[in-house]
Parts: sequence; C-alpha cells; structure tokens
Amino acid sequence: MLVLVALGSMGDVFPLIGIGKELQRRGHGVIFLTNPHFERHVRGAGLEFQGIGEESEYLRVISNPDLWHPVKGLKVLAQEGERTLRAVYEAINKLYVPGKTFAVTSALAFGARVAQEKLGIPQVTVHYQPIVLRSVHAPPVLPVRFNLAWLPKWGRAAAYRLADVVIDRVIGRSLNVFRGELGLPPVRRIFDRWAHSPGLTLCMFPEWFAAKQPDWPSQIKQTGFPLYDASDTAGTPPELAEFLSAGPPPVVFTFGSAMHSHGEIFEHSVEACRLGGFRGIVVAQKADLLPRHLPPGVKHFLYVPFGALFPHAAAVVHHGGIGTLSQVLAAGRPQLIVPLAFDQPDNASRLKRLGVAEVIAPSHYRARTVAGALDKLLASSSVRTTCGTLAARMKSEHGVDAACDALSHHFRLPPGET
Repeated sequence: MLVLVALGSMGDVFPLIGIGKELQRRGHGVIFLTNPHFERHVRGAGLEFQGIGEESEYLRVISNPDLWHPVKGLKVLAQEGERTLRAVYEAINKLYVPGKTFAVTSALAFGARVAQEKLGIPQVTVHYQPIVLRSVHAPPVLPVRFNLAWLPKWGRAAAYRLADVVIDRVIGRSLNVFRGELGLPPVRRIFDRWAHSPGLTLCMFPEWFAAKQPDWPSQIKQTGFPLYDASDTAGTPPELAEFLSAGPPPVVFTFGSAMHSHGEIFEHSVEACRLGGFRGIVVAQKADLLPRHLPPGVKHFLYVPFGALFPHAAAVVHHGGIGTLSQVLAAGRPQLIVPLAFDQPDNASRLKRLGVAEVIAPSHYRARTVAGALDKLLASSSVRTTCGTLAARMKSEHGVDAACDALSHHFRLPPGET
C-alpha cells in the first residue's frame, strides 16, 4: 500500500493525485491523505481518501490575508505544518504494515518524515519548486527584498545559516517537542537537509527549468512537470466553448486556488482588458473578489482545467505558481506574472530568463501597466518562438510517469503486489 500525503493548496495536492492515479493504474494500492476540502478531487480520480484535519481549517488559512505577505505568509504556513504534524504521523502509524506500506509526501508533511525515522516506513519527499533546494552556486530569488546573488558564496552560506536560526525557532520548536515525545533527538537546520527524504527526493521540474547544482542533496532525482489538472474528471463548463468560439483568443487571468484576498488584482485585470481591447477569462474560486459587473468580452469561471483552457488563450496572467506556469509552458503561451510570495518570485525570474514571460511587481500591478505589458508580449516574435520551442520540448517529457518509475524502483514495487 502506498500512502500519499499532500498538504497545501490545489497546486500541492493535484500533482500527487496524478501520481496516485498512475500508481493505481500500474496495479498498486493507494490511499490519499489530505484536507477534506479536496476529497471530491481525490475520490473523483478513483483513489481512496482519508481526511487530515477539517475543511474549515483549510478555508481559514486561505482566507487569511497574511498568507500572501512575503514574510508573514511563511509563518502562516509554519503554523499549518505545526497543526498537522501529529495528525499526519498518527494517520501513517495506523496504516503502517512493515514491509508492505510506503509513503510519498509533499514537502510540508513533516509528520511523515518523523514516521520514517520512528517507524522505519520507507518514505519519499516530493518537491515541486526549485526554491526549496539551497545552493550557493545558483541561489534562488527570495520573496523578500534581499538578493542572495549580490553576496559571495561564503556570504550566501552565512545567510542560509542565519535563516535557519529563525526557521528553527518558528518550526523547530513544536517539531522537536513532538520528536522528544517519541524518543527522537532534536533536529536543526530543518530545510537544509532534514526536509528532504534521505533515500530519494523527487523534484518535479526539468533540468532546463532549474539545473541541478553541485551542492544539492545527492538523493535528488528530477522529473518533468506533473501537469495533472483533473481534466479527465472535472470536465469543462459548457459555456466555455461558446465563449471561446465567439471571438479572438482571450487573455486568461488566474491567481491560484488559495487566492481569497487581493480583490484589487482582479479589478485591475478586468480594467486592463477594457483598456487593451482584449477579451478576457478570469478563473477565481471566490467570485466576490471580482467587480460586480464585468464588461462585455470578459467572463468569469470558478474553475476550468488549465490543460483544456490555456491552449485557447492569447496569453496567461498569473501569480507564478509552479502548477500554473507549467501548464502555460505546455500550451506554448506567453506569461505575465505578478509574484506575491513563497516560490513565485523565483519561478517568475526563471521564466523571464527563459524568454517566455514578463514580470510585474504586485505594487506596480495597475490596469494600464498590465495592458501595456500584454501588448509587448503578444507583439514579440521571439517570445512566440520560444514558447513554441518549450511546448514542443514538454511533449516528450512525462513527469508523472518518470516519478512513478523512480518510486517503483526505489521501493522495489512488483506490479500489483502492494
């Protein structure tokens, strides 16, 4: 039995659902642990579901405006990880059968790493974003106004150690209390090495997006992007095809499934369509963030599978989430990114270097600026060519299959015997 644990937003949950579906197709038993908010997606994919926490807790977290603050957001996530620590460990403990149970978990499921150490359950950590991997050779772009690239290598190493002091105080305190209760020694510098499963850690992004660095953990294995968006089970709204056929390709605006604040971003997005003469589609799960009356040619949808939508877009404006950007890359469309927090500034920087995106800081996200940036992107032949080149490259990459191959090899899984 493979126990899959995903904590976070849709972008954290969907990739593991894709992995779970493929593992089950290969004949392996799978049980999926996540917040009940995602139960319908898990069951819709044909996987067995077990809830971690309450849906109200997830909704409380994503409704907290501090979630999107470059610094405060990290504390919000840390508190969420602390709250689920024991629940994840206890759920795995109940399911664990020595020699027959294996765990595959997202980065914040610290309870699974504790279970690996205490119970001996084989476990693999899955990362989706390059920013979780430190390097003094190619440091990531941080969500704060401090550029590690300005420092020499020894300065970058010192900055990481300083960050660890803060992280160990915020996260390590409750983690080490729990470890002490289980008779485990305390851990330090959690995100330096401990957060990566020592046997195998999967990184679901290709090397052309983030090249492997010499100081990354040796157990890292990179795959392609997962690209799972529930398009095979969620379906598309009937009115979408009608809207798409009624005019030229629209600009799509979407800022993440956990975006329950920052209504001004949606207001400027809609106004940018009017100023630039674009048709637009806004994908947002919280409708009251949008202006009450949308202009002609702008349509709102609560959810549309990106794999079905983005190939019909002229361009996509988004927050820089890894799941969203990978779907845009696969569709071969230009990207305009407004990075808010977490991994988003680093992802945006990588896309800009690749030549497929422009970036607007949140403080500069205004309708006229957005309209101008879209005009520039859509008029660029070099952007259009590079988008097509990368989209063609992605057709030969199968991130979910590669991840499942690596898991089968690491766990030594005979088909149909878990």
